[in-house]
Amino acid sequence: MIRRAKILEIPKILSITRACTENMFSKNIIQWNDSYPNAAVFTKDIIRRELYVLEQDQNLQGIVVLTSLKDPEYEDIRWLCPEGSHGYVHRLAVHPDFQRKGLAGKLMDFVEEEARKMRMDSIRLDTFSQNPGNQRFYESRGYTRLGSIYLPKQSNFPFYCYELPLH
Repeated sequence: MIRRAKILEIPKILSITRACTENMFSKNIIQWNDSYPNAAVFTKDIIRRELYVLEQDQNLQGIVVLTSLKDPEYEDIRWLCPEGSHGYVHRLAVHPDFQRKGLAGKLMDFVEEEARKMRMDSIRLDTFSQNPGNQRFYESRGYTRLGSIYLPKQSNFPFYCYELPLH
């Protein structure tokens, strides 16, 4: 079941992202760190009703954010759908214990369907340049890589921006 997250679930959400961070570190993927993502970021996501959790057997297994807010870092990207309403996906994470079971795909299916219901023109996101598995995942779903941005609080390496038109 995928549903909106609750404030009281922030410790469980952080345990997912910390486990993912440790798992990525073990593969030399330094995408997230001790300061991001954090409780303050998730609190804002929940207050805006944009953070979703994937729950099975009363166990949170994954998270994703779908927002209509465009990060300033995205301004210089030449998007496929420059005009209109767009959904932005952030902080997609599946606890390592539940990875490789199609759950990230279920979370993305969910946000893509929600974006269609909201009549958004496209989904936009970024993924770390040093994480080829994520790049293959999005490209296999039809996302097009369009350019790079830098998020210096997270890494000195670039993040690649992707877009999927919904019409």
